[in-house]
Amino acid sequence: MSMKKWTDEELISTRDKLEAWNKRLNESGSGSKLWLLTAFLGAFAISTGIVFIFFDGVDVMNIVLIIMGTITCTAWYKSDKQRKDNIAFLSEINREIKSRKIKEPSRAKIKANTQEISTSKEELQANQVLAESQFIKTPTQKREEK
Repeated sequence: MSMKKWTDEELISTRDKLEAWNKRLNESGSGSKLWLLTAFLGAFAISTGIVFIFFDGVDVMNIVLIIMGTITCTAWYKSDKQRKDNIAFLSEINREIKSRKIKEPSRAKIKANTQEISTSKEELQANQVLAESQFIKTPTQKREEK
């Protein structure tokens, strides 16, 4: 996949999404340790199943241990590979942004602008409700006027 054909907006939005994902991943330090422990338990289940097959013979529980351990280790391997691919992709995107010399507004300005927009939307909605309440008369108001 060539990033040369991507627009600047696509590059920046993809980079922002990957940086948010990476930040979330780094903040949950216990999650990655727990996932690594799960991978070790999967490897332990595989080895235990194989050893018990040698001592006790083929049994359903030994096969289940091997299958569950294999599934766990495969899931860990794929997620770790995906994490490494995402980090490499993020570095490629950063390199492409630097090579294009894209000037983007600072994130603080973007946040301030979005807050201003949301505030102005709220003001518009409040004004619209006020205007509607002034022009729409309820049946009780009509009776009072008569």
